Amino acid sequence: MPGLAAAHTFEAILLGVAILLLAATLASKASSRLGVPALLLFLAIGMLAGSDGLGGIWFDDARAAQSLGTAALALILFAGGLSTPWNAVRPVLARGLSLATVGVAVTAALTGAFAAWLLNIGWREGLLLGSIVSSTDAAAVFGVLRSRGLRLKARLQPLLEFESGSNDPMAVFLTIALIELVARPETPWWTLAGWFALQMGVGAAAGWAGGLLGVRALNAIRLESEGLYPALTLGVGLATFSATALVGGSGFLAVYIAGVLMGRAEFVHKRSLIRFHDSLAWLMQIAMFLALGLLVFPSRLPAVALPGLWIALFLLFVARPLGVFLSLARSRLSWRHQLFVAWVGLRGAVPIVLATFPLLARMPQAELYFDIVFFIVLSSTLLQGTTLAWVARKLRLEAAAERRPAFPIEFVPGLRTGSEMWESTLPDASPAVGKRLVDLGLPRSALVVLIGRGENFAVPNGNTALEAGDTLLLVASRVDEARTLEILGARRDAEDDDADPPA
Repeated sequence: MPGLAAAHTFEAILLGVAILLLAATLASKASSRLGVPALLLFLAIGMLAGSDGLGGIWFDDARAAQSLGTAALALILFAGGLSTPWNAVRPVLARGLSLATVGVAVTAALTGAFAAWLLNIGWREGLLLGSIVSSTDAAAVFGVLRSRGLRLKARLQPLLEFESGSNDPMAVFLTIALIELVARPETPWWTLAGWFALQMGVGAAAGWAGGLLGVRALNAIRLESEGLYPALTLGVGLATFSATALVGGSGFLAVYIAGVLMGRAEFVHKRSLIRFHDSLAWLMQIAMFLALGLLVFPSRLPAVALPGLWIALFLLFVARPLGVFLSLARSRLSWRHQLFVAWVGLRGAVPIVLATFPLLARMPQAELYFDIVFFIVLSSTLLQGTTLAWVARKLRLEAAAERRPAFPIEFVPGLRTGSEMWESTLPDASPAVGKRLVDLGLPRSALVVLIGRGENFAVPNGNTALEAGDTLLLVASRVDEARTLEILGARRDAEDDDADPPA
């Protein structure tokens, strides 16, 4: 019966998807023990399941892989923006933008020139290859830094995450512009400059509008079920990305800015929504890397191994460092900090997605570019992703890890409460250590909701005495926040006040 056969085929597809998801999830668990980034294992599983692997799944649809990668990257950037604290981003904003523009352009130019010489191809084709691998990958950087629990000094982590979230638009622009130049060499450069200004300007404005409207919608619309709010934020992210792209702006820039702006605001169910989008980002990473792993033919990689390795080494040790040093030349970061920023230039799914653009444009040698880019991504993830913690220790940039309890409570601010919830850890020198809560003289609006002590939680009362190292979960009006922190001799744990090191 045809209908029954079709049903069985669909069920077989679902079973295959389930097996791949389960394998990728278990691989993420094993990655920390093996010292290998989970993203590399996702790619490996996709390659094993593909046409050249044990699974024998034939997949060569570059357009489907590009569409999936674009949607997945948009959601990953939105989730990354939501979970990036604005207080940490604001001090590194200028440096991050310099890395995302000047750094990407320098990296693309140097890598492109080297690739043109090594492969004996035209300068436009070489610059196209350099542009494809010029940006760091948000999924790779977010995933590796956060899964390893690596804590860095001097605001390095927000700088790295902001750079990786904001430099994709530059790489996308350069890739599309170089494809246009290869196809139509007579194209005047000023038309490309105008298109770049349109992309960035519209993307920034649309992201700002999307973030503000998203926060207002969340606080103004009273949905019947809490489970509907993730659908609302998902719609905000996708609408910001797609609407911006339709009017000629950079959807990637817009969706990341929208996420950052929403992350700095207060809205209902904020913590649970951030957790939802973090989970969705992981699912998108798994799906994207599995699909890109299926798209590659491992049997073709040995033919490009030698040139791919040379380009990867040049990118890692020459082009990326020079791009970083030029971008941060006027910053106060020391050479050790700049060197670490250069080493965290992980390449991931974005270059592979961009490598599908020449395939869809039916450019000569497009398959060669794709295979070389894939090999560069494998080399970058393997070399850089496995050595981040080691390099941080060698450069003396790893900060002591702080173990703070994860409070099992969420604060849902009303529209007119004027109150905030935050966490503060009492230092040894706090004047509140050894005192009872009733004796502290906290403002009337301030309330200590929970105390985290070690791995345990306690609901305090007026007679509860505080100890050094206690993590307090507090609620207070915004006008009383400064006075409350002054009495406790503490600060908000979410803040990062590490001073920049001298150059």
